[in-house]
Amino acid sequence: MMKRSWRNLSIARPSLFFCAFTLALISHAQCFNARILATSRPSVMLRKATSNRIVVAVTREDGKNEKLLEKVESEAEVKDLIELLELPCIEHASGPDRDRLEPTLASKKWDYVIVTSPEAANVLASAWDVVRDDPVPVVAVGVATEKVLRGHSIDVCFTPSKANAVTLSSELEMKGPGTSILYPASARARETLQKGLEERGFEVTRLNTYDTVTAAWSDDQKEAAKQVKVACFASPSSVKGWLYNTNDNKDVIAACIGETSANACRGHDWDESKVFFPEKPGLDEWVQTIKEAVNGLKVSQL
Repeated sequence: MMKRSWRNLSIARPSLFFCAFTLALISHAQCFNARILATSRPSVMLRKATSNRIVVAVTREDGKNEKLLEKVESEAEVKDLIELLELPCIEHASGPDRDRLEPTLASKKWDYVIVTSPEAANVLASAWDVVRDDPVPVVAVGVATEKVLRGHSIDVCFTPSKANAVTLSSELEMKGPGTSILYPASARARETLQKGLEERGFEVTRLNTYDTVTAAWSDDQKEAAKQVKVACFASPSSVKGWLYNTNDNKDVIAACIGETSANACRGHDWDESKVFFPEKPGLDEWVQTIKEAVNGLKVSQL
């Protein structure tokens, strides 16, 4: 299995990276779409996909695709069938309420803080010191978010049986009338969670602490995307970014992490037969969905 990436080489200290940078320039001169893979693995050259391989694109923001890539690479059933291509469809930026998070977190004893994505977990961690000695109960939407929180030494008191807003809002325990919730969210997040909680009587304070924006691709990336047969989506924003950068290409199979992303594809009139997603969101389940998509495509090509 071949793996390709469109990450830029980060050169923080030219004196240490001069050789690597020079090699990258030489490689670019030899092949117009060559890039160096800036990961812990050895660098590899990019080249056009061989005719018998299925090109699978991972689309999370730059630096957030490694776990998925490692998981897919370890799958013996498909590793010789596919070529992996990293095409980040989104980027994160500060939201309009980012500066309000720390003072709001410290302003009262919240009954819960709800965290609904790994990025939101990182944002919360940046303000957590103000309550670290007297921590607030933290709720995570799913295992991936919980893992990031625990990596920041933030304990999690509850995760729902299914990692989505509807299940979380229906299963969270009410501590009494007016149970207070601080919800540091993406500016793009829908109101499903807060409305579901407010309908049950929770008092929700939402802060739009970060934003998810569409990544702008280079001409080389756009050209490479034409080879993709399976695109892996972890959010509606990734779906939107893919469509924006590929001139609305819905011919690919969408391998989604869960139903939320799948519904985003449906909302953009994707062919239902090309939308794959697991019943329960999660990394392992997502990998199985990608395998199903690849195997289904391979069978159709026979």
